[in-house]
Amino acid sequence: MSVPHVQRPDLPELMTWEELERLPEEIAAQIELWDGRVVWVRRGPAERQAFMFNLTSALKPCARAAKTEQPERCWRADLATNVFFGRTGKSDFVTPDFVVYRCLETPYQDLRADDVVLAGEVLSPANTQIDIEAKKARYAGGGIPWYWEVTLAREASAIDIVRAYVLETEPGRLPDGVHPLRPANYLMAGEWTSADRDGIEIDFPFAIRIPWPELAF
Repeated sequence: MSVPHVQRPDLPELMTWEELERLPEEIAAQIELWDGRVVWVRRGPAERQAFMFNLTSALKPCARAAKTEQPERCWRADLATNVFFGRTGKSDFVTPDFVVYRCLETPYQDLRADDVVLAGEVLSPANTQIDIEAKKARYAGGGIPWYWEVTLAREASAIDIVRAYVLETEPGRLPDGVHPLRPANYLMAGEWTSADRDGIEIDFPFAIRIPWPELAF
């Protein structure tokens, strides 16, 4: 269920999860905590919510099929679920637009970054490059193996490009004295548009086959 956008109140720069829980739901749902720092999340247009749902719905049968082929492995795909960093505590989290993770052992268990195999974001024209790169760095720093970026068309209610990125934890060869800004980064491993007649096809983290019409608005 979508949460209506409301005017942002004045909040402290830093908060704990416990303090966040005491806020009204319509406010708390617009906030992520990055190491306790309050980060407001853009909700975007109605199309963004629709494509978040379409991607999640398309990933669910792929996850079920993977379990059928390999019963010892169990995956779930869900929509807009909090992912907490670290083994304990809840004051450091992000909320991917869609997420694939290992089946959890108990009901209502917090989802930790270690359990996530794929996190995805649906990007509307309102998203800035700074916002995009900052969020991507959070996922990479949390060790999430796969990251998907879904870019919406500027002049149509449609997906323009879907890109899949794989986590690189060992940087390639660099000139002497040059060091990467972050210890882990993503490399693009797949790219699809509506021109790809077979739709989205990739074998990682399990076999994913999504016909492009399933993603239509």
